[in-house]
Amino acid sequence: QVQLVESGGGLVQAGGSLRLSCAASSSVNTMGWYRQAPGKQRELVATITSGGSTNYADSMKGRFTISREYAKNTVALRIGSLKPEDTGVYYCYARNFPAPMAYWGQGTQVTVSS
Repeated sequence: QVQLVESGGGLVQAGGSLRLSCAASSSVNTMGWYRQAPGKQRELVATITSGGSTNYADSMKGRFTISREYAKNTVALRIGSLKPEDTGVYYCYARNFPAPMAYWGQGTQVTVSS
């Protein structure tokens, strides 16, 4: 069992930037972020492997940057040039491939005001 704890959400003005962080209770090979906008399904933002390979959803390329601190079992997501449509709950994700179990954080709310 892997516990994930997110931090860094909040209320931000459009055009600003935000950094989300997630700490895992143990090491995992893949970590990432998903988000769920109001009234929409949860969607991939980005993932990063233990080897440093990243995968971004096409719609997230450019303003989103994922990074990891392997020694601390943490993953971060920086969001630049925030837009109101970035509003939603951001969930930390972890999985030890090829195991099928995925782990989720409790989510952190990001609200972008125009």
